Amino acid sequence: MNAIHQRPGEPWTIESLAREVSVSRATLARRFAHLVGETPPEYLARWRMDLAAQRLRDTDDTVAAIAAAVGYRSEYSFSRAFTRHRGLAPGRYRRHARARALAAA
Repeated sequence: MNAIHQRPGEPWTIESLAREVSVSRATLARRFAHLVGETPPEYLARWRMDLAAQRLRDTDDTVAAIAAAVGYRSEYSFSRAFTRHRGLAPGRYRRHARARALAAA
């Protein structure tokens, strides 16, 4: 999990994560799911979307820059994944988050 947190933009696979922690893919998948409650790819996707949502709320970084920072090769694939996870496209999410922040202030 530390590797995912420290390098979220890395093109992680089960194999590369297993190599990182010196265990087999099967052992990693089994232990990770048991301890965390989701598979490594599910956790990675959620972590990336959480980081992206934070940057959309708190920075003026472009969607393309955020996509690259969290490991997506294209803005389009990031936007599709973000919309699937958060229910709103990244730009719309940013507008809604900022409007909520202004209303709360």
